[in-house]
Order: sequence, then C-alpha cells, then structure tokens
Amino acid sequence: MVTGASRGVGRGVAIALAEAGFQVFATGRSVASADLPPEITRMACDHLDDFQTTAAFHELMAKGQRLDVLVNSAWGGYERMVEDGRFTWALPFWEQPMHRWQSMLDAGARAAFVASSLAAPLMIARGAGLIVNISYWAARKRIGNVIYGIAKAATDKMTADMAEELRPHGVAAISLYPGLVRTEAVLEAARAGWFDLANSESPKFIGRVIAALGRDPKLLDRSGQVLVAAAVASELGVRDVDGRQPRPVTIESA
Repeated sequence: MVTGASRGVGRGVAIALAEAGFQVFATGRSVASADLPPEITRMACDHLDDFQTTAAFHELMAKGQRLDVLVNSAWGGYERMVEDGRFTWALPFWEQPMHRWQSMLDAGARAAFVASSLAAPLMIARGAGLIVNISYWAARKRIGNVIYGIAKAATDKMTADMAEELRPHGVAAISLYPGLVRTEAVLEAARAGWFDLANSESPKFIGRVIAALGRDPKLLDRSGQVLVAAAVASELGVRDVDGRQPRPVTIESA
C-alpha cells in the first residue's frame, strides 16, 4: 500500500512497485483521477480522516490480500507555498500560516502513524513486512521552515521507536530520504529557475529502491535506520529509469 499516491513521490513509488511485480493499493484524495496504470487498485482516502484510513485497510483485508510493504508518502507540505503572490513557505515561524502545521504534521507524520498502526497487526500476524516513512534531511538541519523540520524529525524518531517494537515480530521500519525528485511541482519550479535538475531523481527511483529493500535478506539489519535512497541504490545496484545512479544527497548538500 502506498499512501498519498495521487501525484508526486507517492505516485512514482506506486508505479515503480507495480512494475517490480507488487500488487499495489494506492490511496489519496484525488487518486481516482490520478495517472496510474490499471493494475494498481485505487482507494480514495483523505488521510486527515482516520475513518477513511481505516476503511482503506478494511478494503484491503476484505480482498483477502496480505500486506508486505506500507509506504507512507501522504504529505501536504508542498501545497500553497505561494499565497497572494507571496512565497510563504520559507517565512520565520512567527509568520507561518497555521495550515502548514496541518499539512505537514497531521497529513504527514500523524497520517503515517495511523496507517502504520493499522498495517502493523497485518504484518505481525505473518512475521514479516516493511514500513517505509518518506522523510528528509530537514530532520537534521534547518531547511525551508521550522514546521518542516519538526515534521521530518518527528517522522525519523517515530520510525526508530516503531522499529524497536516491531523487530521481535520480524517487521522492519525505515525512514527513507529521497534526493531532488522530478515531481510535477519541482519541474514547474525548475522552469522558473529555482532548481538545478542535474542530479535529480525520477519519481519512480525511490520506488525501485523500496522494491529492492523489500527483497533484501538483510532488511531487518536496516530497521530503525535513516537511509538515503541513492546510497541504498548504489549498494543494491538499483538504477533510475534513465540508467543513471544519482549521487546521494548529504546533510551538507541538502
């Protein structure tokens, strides 16, 4: 299951996992109209609503499906970066619009917690599974704004503590850092001159990395760790859709 798969990283992950042979269930508010291949099962779900999240998992169980991998990619933090012609995303915390807290903490970290709490019993019952929480270097240095850092730090800490509780049951949890991903929003910003795409990643790249991790016999040794997708790709021989291996983003270059 991939949450937040209507667009961006989540959509790329869902497609890459399907191409790798996984049966994929994709959730999102607008997933019904998303550009996804027909073999992916779409589940309309607003992860701000716990009842809708629970219903998505009940639908999966009703179909008699096991859950091997949960990718928590639901995230609203890059929406409404410009408001009334003003770029508000990088403002100091006392000038931040409070909707950003909801889009990053509630639709991000909290949504990942709720989905993981529903996924864990399904994985524990069969003694295997992988929970991937998409995070970033903002957990370790100031990037963009304070709320962004809080959300990513919370995600990493949540992952580490989940991993401790899941390890005795054979289930792994990791935080996975992408590089600069060529999502719809990033491509638009690049056209405006905000980003250099020379070392960027396709939206499918991180999905290819997750597929490789899910099949890695040493997966449990990685549980609880923060992993950089490009570094894992180099280790496991994963390449992007164009055959390239992007350079791993570091805390200095992030």
